Amino acid sequence: MITRHGAADRLARHRHAGAYVAVVLAGSYVEAGESGRVRARAGTVIAHKALSAHRDDFGAAGALVLNVPGAAGLIGAGTVADVDAVARAGERDLDEAARLVAEQFLPGADSPDDWPDLLAAALTRDPDIAITGWADGMGLNPTSVSRGFARAYGVTPKRFRLEARARRAVYALPHWRGSLAAFAAEQGFADQAHLAHALRGLTGATPRTLRAKSVQAGMCRHG
Repeated sequence: MITRHGAADRLARHRHAGAYVAVVLAGSYVEAGESGRVRARAGTVIAHKALSAHRDDFGAAGALVLNVPGAAGLIGAGTVADVDAVARAGERDLDEAARLVAEQFLPGADSPDDWPDLLAAALTRDPDIAITGWADGMGLNPTSVSRGFARAYGVTPKRFRLEARARRAVYALPHWRGSLAAFAAEQGFADQAHLAHALRGLTGATPRTLRAKSVQAGMCRHG
C-alpha cells in the first residue's frame, strides 16, 4: 500500500497492530520511534514490530511511502539499493516487494543521535532503567529531560518506558509457563493488576486472553 503525505504534515504518535516495513519512495520525514529518530529519505527502509508506535514529521516536499508486510529478520532502519525496483514490485505484489526489500536491505540509517534518541534506545533495550538515574548520568535535569523527550517523541519518558515494558511482556507471554503473578514480577510490573492494565492499554486484551490466543495459534500451526 502506498501512502502520500503532504508538505510539512505531522502524524501524531500512533500505533500499528501488525508488523510492517515502510519504504520511502520519494520525499523525506523524521520518524520518532522505539529506538530513536530516523531521518528518512528516498531509499530508506524502516522495519516496525507489531505494536510499535511512532510519530512522523514530514519535510517540505512531503513523502511517498510504500508499506509492505513485515519481513522476517529485518530490524530497525536501513536502506535499499534500488528503490525503483521495489516500487515496481509493490505495484504488482506487496509480498514480492517485501521479499525484494529483505534481499536488498542494508542496516544503518541517518539518525540525529541527540540525548532524546539515546534515552529512547536505552528504554527500549531495558524498560527497567530509572529515568532520573539516566538523566543524572548524562548531566541533565530530570524535569528538562521529560519536557524535551515529549517534544521529540510525543510522549513522556515514563509513558514510553511503560509501553516498552508492555511490549516486552506481550512478546514474552506466549513462552511463559508459570503464573501470571510471577510473570508480572519477572517483567518488572508492580503486580498482576498493573500488568493487566498495561497490556489492555497496549492491545485491548487481558493477559489471560493474549495467552489463550497464543496457545490457540500454536495449536493451529502444529495441527
